[in-house]
Amino acid sequence: MCLPLLTLAAALLAVSVAPAFAADAAKKTVEQVYLQKDQLAGKPVQLSGKVVKVNNGIMKRNFLHIQDGSGKEGTNDLILTSTATAAVGDQISVTGVVTLNRDFGMGYSYPVLVEEAQITKLK
Repeated sequence: MCLPLLTLAAALLAVSVAPAFAADAAKKTVEQVYLQKDQLAGKPVQLSGKVVKVNNGIMKRNFLHIQDGSGKEGTNDLILTSTATAAVGDQISVTGVVTLNRDFGMGYSYPVLVEEAQITKLK
């Protein structure tokens, strides 16, 4: 049986391809990423939160700060890098890899960072 070309095209467009590590990503809060950083280093995580600061186009990536209401001073604001971006105030879902002690030079050094983040804007 042969599917009509338009039906086949619609079926192909309906398929969503997520990052390869999304299925294995542990769901965490911002605070949990900080508290479990040693166990999570090099592993994918998934979290959601509100974008509170954005710096685009720095060293060929965008730096976003997110908060989700968890944690306190020092564990409540997580920085992520991505080729995608979002606006301050956006609610987003993120999947990326936890990196520790990342030093980009020029004063850009981060004890905890989520890199290669895939960003999905939430409603």
